[in-house]
Amino acid sequence: MSPRKNYPKNRRPKNNDEDREINPSNQSFEEDENGLWTVRKLTGSSANKPYRCPGCDQLIPMATPHTVAWLDGEEDNRRHWHNACWSKRNNRGPRTERTRNAPRY
Repeated sequence: MSPRKNYPKNRRPKNNDEDREINPSNQSFEEDENGLWTVRKLTGSSANKPYRCPGCDQLIPMATPHTVAWLDGEEDNRRHWHNACWSKRNNRGPRTERTRNAPRY
């Protein structure tokens, strides 16, 4: 048996790293009629407390993957959305509060 060969650990091809655009997070930008949104997809492991979704007004439990979005320049007003609620946010109708016995038409 021949002896083990020691290869260098960093055997990546050398190219100009400045030419590549690297996005280390899951952050993207989406534009709609309200303006430019900064959107960040969070995994379940990074969600360490419950949030309330503005789309459905339900609780997003801890350790649940979800979306964080805010209008460009308004990072203090960021909101945590269910992934499905964020993708369907433009299809929602106006919220109508009905009493328990009100007709649904």
